[in-house]
Amino acid sequence: MSEETPESTGETAPTVSGADVPPDHLSVNPRSPFFDAEKLQRGVGIRFKDRVRTDIEEYSITEGWVRVQAGKAVDRKGQPLTLKLTGPVEAWYEDLGENPPVAKKG
Repeated sequence: MSEETPESTGETAPTVSGADVPPDHLSVNPRSPFFDAEKLQRGVGIRFKDRVRTDIEEYSITEGWVRVQAGKAVDRKGQPLTLKLTGPVEAWYEDLGENPPVAKKG
């Protein structure tokens, strides 16, 4: 019986934390296959190279990069030009309060 209790708590914890962390790859551009309006509405916080950033257009945690807009420049279709910056990326949902679970490359 004591062995069953750790297994049940072990199964519950990843499911709950898995639901409470943002996806590995997310974009704010509706044309992107990684766009998800429901997840963006919750508010996603991004820490890139130990600094909280609010200007992120797209990110990938496992690949370790973010895309930021390059000033006011746009391409010929009117989409903003972006720069790909590499480094450690962490993401969390801002609606979870003070100490939310953080998705990061582990």
